[in-house]
Amino acid sequence: MFSFSEDMKLYLVQHGEAKREEEDPSRPLTENGRIEVERVAEFLVRAGVKADRILHSGRLRAAQTAEILAKYLRPSRGVESTEGLEPLADPSTWAEKLREVDEDLMLVGHLPHLTKLVSLLTVGSSEFQIVEFRYGGVVCLERKAGGSWSILWIIRPDIIPASSPCPEERS
Repeated sequence: MFSFSEDMKLYLVQHGEAKREEEDPSRPLTENGRIEVERVAEFLVRAGVKADRILHSGRLRAAQTAEILAKYLRPSRGVESTEGLEPLADPSTWAEKLREVDEDLMLVGHLPHLTKLVSLLTVGSSEFQIVEFRYGGVVCLERKAGGSWSILWIIRPDIIPASSPCPEERS
């Protein structure tokens, strides 16, 4: 059995809205997708979110999402592509990998993989859909020292006001 010395945060991000395959087979982010991911990134910075590293699936839409997030969050260990975050990847692969991770980590991927990973980590089965992701949305999970996972919060671009000033700008 693994022993975890401290709490760890895991940020799961669904890539931003991408162009349809018929429009562009490489599926880059749409202009709206870029705008929404920027809005989420700005919000995360204001909320004090810190990720030591950002990993993405390697697909263009996920890589672009990760780069936008990194521009704002400035992860100390950078951004890189990794395996096991594809839409149909087995969520148990990342559930196992996370046992050895001791840094705050952001994973940028796809559905249904992210939904299944949240369920597997929190309730022990990938068969349940306990969160509803949205393009550019973030689900924050926390692993306690004992190894159990819980959902701390969920943020979706559609609930962040288009021009939400920093708290110090409101006064």
